[in-house]
Amino acid sequence: MKSEKKKTAGTARQVWKPGNMLYLLPAVMVSCALAGERPNIITVAWTGTVCSSPAMVSISVRPERHSYHMIRESGEFVINLTTEELVRAADYCGVRSGRDVDKFEEMRLTPLKASQVAAPLIGESPVNIECRVEQVLELGSHHMFLASVLAVDVDESWMNEKGKLELNKAGLAVYSHGEYFALGKRLGTFGYSVKRRKN
Repeated sequence: MKSEKKKTAGTARQVWKPGNMLYLLPAVMVSCALAGERPNIITVAWTGTVCSSPAMVSISVRPERHSYHMIRESGEFVINLTTEELVRAADYCGVRSGRDVDKFEEMRLTPLKASQVAAPLIGESPVNIECRVEQVLELGSHHMFLASVLAVDVDESWMNEKGKLELNKAGLAVYSHGEYFALGKRLGTFGYSVKRRKN
């Protein structure tokens, strides 16, 4: 009988050179617009919450990307959350350049008018976050756009009868180490580890 080898956490470790291994990440589609140019979409995984009050977010973009100058010059962009149904479009918008193709047309996405910025919303996204750039940090390979949230647009079909947004039912997608994933089962709710159990 063969003895089975068990993997025990922490028994063997490798040290790698510095790199970005902070996964999972939201693979959001960022829409932008500049007068005289067609609106564009860039897929960004380097994004996150910066502050809750005032509401602020960040995206990091390589300066050579077509959307970079549009965001830098306009000072505006929209973060559009990605769902399972939008993963193919998100991937396409990350590997094709807006210099060559109209991504809204190619992916059959619906541009909707935003309330606070000139950049369009992506109609198929459950949540769109309208942003105004407050600061640009030139960090290296990527420049970080720190932005204020001016408005949040929500698809009413994801709201329940009490008016609560049920975003986790929208089939949100995430990015991890070169692959896209659908979110799985719920493991707990915020604060559940310290709540008293009911007898």
